[in-house]
Amino acid sequence: PLPRTEIFSGKAVTHEDIKYEQACVLYNLGALHSMLGAMDKRVSEECAAGAFTYLRDHFPHSYSVDMSHQILSLNINLMLGQAQECLLEKSMLDNRKSFLVARISAQVVDYYKEACRALENSETASLLGKIQKDWKKLVQMKIYYFAAVAHLHMGKQAEEQQKFGERVIYFQSALDKLNEAIKLAKGQPETVQEALRFTMDVIGGKYNSAKKDNDFIYHEAVPALDTLQSVKGAPLVKALPVNPTDPAVTGPDIFAKLVPMAAHEASSLYSEEKAKLLRDVMAKIEAKNEVLDDHIPPVLMEKCAALSVRPDTVRSLVQAMQVLSGVFTDVEASLKEIQALLEEDEAQERKLQELLGRVPAAPGSPPGLAEVSKECSKYVELHEKASFTNSELHRAMNLHLGNLRLLGGPLEQLRAALPAPSLSEEDKQVLQNLKRILAKVQEMRDQRLSLEQQLREMIQKDDITTSLVTTDRSEMKKLFEEQLKKYDQLKVYLEQNLAAQENVLKALTDANVKYAAVRKALAEVEHKWNTTVQTLVASYEAYEDLMKKSQEGKDFYTDLEGKVAKLLERARAACQASEEHRQQLLER
Repeated sequence: PLPRTEIFSGKAVTHEDIKYEQACVLYNLGALHSMLGAMDKRVSEECAAGAFTYLRDHFPHSYSVDMSHQILSLNINLMLGQAQECLLEKSMLDNRKSFLVARISAQVVDYYKEACRALENSETASLLGKIQKDWKKLVQMKIYYFAAVAHLHMGKQAEEQQKFGERVIYFQSALDKLNEAIKLAKGQPETVQEALRFTMDVIGGKYNSAKKDNDFIYHEAVPALDTLQSVKGAPLVKALPVNPTDPAVTGPDIFAKLVPMAAHEASSLYSEEKAKLLRDVMAKIEAKNEVLDDHIPPVLMEKCAALSVRPDTVRSLVQAMQVLSGVFTDVEASLKEIQALLEEDEAQERKLQELLGRVPAAPGSPPGLAEVSKECSKYVELHEKASFTNSELHRAMNLHLGNLRLLGGPLEQLRAALPAPSLSEEDKQVLQNLKRILAKVQEMRDQRLSLEQQLREMIQKDDITTSLVTTDRSEMKKLFEEQLKKYDQLKVYLEQNLAAQENVLKALTDANVKYAAVRKALAEVEHKWNTTVQTLVASYEAYEDLMKKSQEGKDFYTDLEGKVAKLLERARAACQASEEHRQQLLER
């Protein structure tokens, strides 16, 4: 046997054992897969661990150092960890949910921890020598780095859930772990250092922002990290399966061309016999399927839309309308007070003119009342127009509020609100019988498809070339007949399936006749049911529009309230000045 070079020590290793040769080929196959994976785009979750796994589980570990159990376990977990890294990168580029990204990253950590345990094994350390320390340092750096990534995304999830205390501790933990990774990364290539600096900018920025927001805005208690649930890894990568007997792995049979030409010719003849058998059976199946398709009534597919409703939907809408009503009422009261002040001042002015002989007011009358009156008229007009819109909004809210309460209530209450068919026991029995026969039809179809698939697979795998090599030409026909008998049982099952169709279709036709009256009643209920569902869905879809219009109304009236309040102050001041002016005229 040729000597093989042991990868770590460089020693030449020789064993007079064919399994050792197979083991070396598998090891090289795993190494090749890992190299191809490193050259490929980082988008695949398949990895080179399959060859190493098969080697570890099916071959002795005493051949050489690089085939020891610990070294192979190290290789397997390194391959799985790197494959999971690729999946993590893809998940982040695809903007997957933060919790999922955190779990994927946590699984990277788990794979590298397993690799680190293999490296820390005393036997492995002695076998690897100096390289063991370098590998261990690199793997530990990756453990801390991807733990930081996991906690970064747990912090982002806490942010999405508005758990601001948890957000701070996760970002702080991510920062601590990243600092540990940076310490271990000394001596690593510039690309690694650049990635760490970029990650530090992201995590550092997140932590500083989260801490500042919590200190000055949210004031949530920051829990201890060990009181929070640990992130469980999600293993989403798989070892590329390896089967040494699979031609896809071993390549084509190098002795295939040694088969005599006569055997090849006979094999072609047998293939034609198999094709003929398949054609006969498929002709029968297709004929029966054509009849079956013509008799099966259309199947009505009902779609049940699952409405996910926030628990505070109704309360939020009612509160929004209450706030709007409150501001509306305040504006209306202020406008009425301004109008009352103006009317009172006008009445006092008429009295004064009567006393003075209805002469025009003397020069120096307080200005501003005319402007106040004009501006008040403008605001009253705006208020009246908005009042109509406000009433329409209240009407729409009252129209949809009951449906929204129904959607937000218990499922049983919602189900009870939907129209349901009222069938007699006889109607139920008719319906049940039709369902049973339809299920029988589907079962017949599925069985027929399964038998057809089995027949095709048997024919495809049926290779009697080996027998043909040793059979005389005069015996070929007899051999074909003997070999084709293997299909007899499957043909019997197919014939039974095809023969049963006539009885099943007769029963289906009878059941359909009895079902006619029930179908009409169910169709009416279905129409009512669809109408009710559409009404409920319309109410749900109207919710966002109602909330938007309520907010717009609130903003409008809040602005108007501010303007009217200022106008009220001006009206009071102008009326007071006017009254003082009248008193001065009376005292002259």
